[in-house]
Amino acid sequence: MAVLDLRRKLAVLADAAKYDASCASSGTSKRDSIGGKGVGSTEGMGICHAYTPDGRCVSLLKILLTNFCIYDCVYCINRASSNVQRARFSVDEVVELTLNFYKRNYIEGLFLSSGIIRSGDYTMEQLVLVAKKLREEHDFRGYIHLKLIPEADPRLVEEAGLYADRLSANIELPRDEALKRLAPQKDVGVIKQAMGRVRLKVEAARPAKKDRAKPPKFAPAGQSTQLIIGADGASDTEIVDRSASLYAGYGLRRVYYSAFSPIPDSSSALPLSKPPLMREHRLYQADWLMRFYGFSSAEIGDAANDGMLDLAIDPKLAWALNSRAQFPVDVNTGAREMLLRVPGLGVKSVNRILQVRRWRTLRLEDIGRLCRGIHKVRPFITALDWTPGGLTDAADLRARMTPSVQPVQLSLF
Repeated sequence: MAVLDLRRKLAVLADAAKYDASCASSGTSKRDSIGGKGVGSTEGMGICHAYTPDGRCVSLLKILLTNFCIYDCVYCINRASSNVQRARFSVDEVVELTLNFYKRNYIEGLFLSSGIIRSGDYTMEQLVLVAKKLREEHDFRGYIHLKLIPEADPRLVEEAGLYADRLSANIELPRDEALKRLAPQKDVGVIKQAMGRVRLKVEAARPAKKDRAKPPKFAPAGQSTQLIIGADGASDTEIVDRSASLYAGYGLRRVYYSAFSPIPDSSSALPLSKPPLMREHRLYQADWLMRFYGFSSAEIGDAANDGMLDLAIDPKLAWALNSRAQFPVDVNTGAREMLLRVPGLGVKSVNRILQVRRWRTLRLEDIGRLCRGIHKVRPFITALDWTPGGLTDAADLRARMTPSVQPVQLSLF
């Protein structure tokens, strides 16, 4: 009977955790065990759930400690007034599940969040206790991502960073006024203070070259947050601007975007329908441009239409079509910064171009071999044997570059 009860809890609390998108293992570091007999690793292979920067697959057990919650956030399916099935794990049950799933090679890490029970301090204390038991009692070296409870005592937040690889506190809504209106028990100022403390602790844990004694590790994979798209009326440019300020202000590793999905018995304050899932995808692409391609939020916004990203073409192509005076770029002499702005050229392709052009003058055929496809690239570059002529300025270039069959973003749910 106990096994069936645990399975029921797992079904309820794993399903309840699916709405939190901020769980990837990017940037985690290897943990050494005492005597080499520890349990778990972030370096093996398992069920595909997340990827590290070098391409390794890291599978995560993603659950809530409980979906009981004393808060009544209008957009949350687990809010206090919601009529959903409730369940709660004990600390030992989460520890047992994590270890048993790992030993069966189902997972390599844990993502643990929770509704607020009793108080922020009590909830954070329970989350930390799970990580502490895994690390200290079972020498678990796998990846652990803990959700921060911003209202909790700063000492609990600091303790969480000593056991977790990554911490996250979700801003949730792009507009501060919307958070006050739809989540009255939450305070955006308190959330930002918690994120600021995490940033300071992460930076303090980075050893200087001259330091002989290394400081204790603190959340080596940094912190992340999540923004819900389409629940508060914020435009794409507002969301991109908010993300840029979060990256700059709190040193975040990732901002995750989750398209609002209507929930049962929802309030009239929420939209009746969900936004196009392609909108979520375009925001991730815009985020990638800021993080790896040198784009500013203002540049991405310049190519938007009434504050919304183009759903038919990606943001990089939209910017290029809006900035035709910048093109074509000579692949043999162009700066890396401009090559990264050429539609169809990724970071790896640009790095290959820079390497190869040191030894030979590149032709169009060479570019075709160094990137995934030449169709999108041709109007925006010149090479030894290629010039686009009037193609770059062609009035119908957008129509030529728009896919005949629009891609479909699949729902996670």
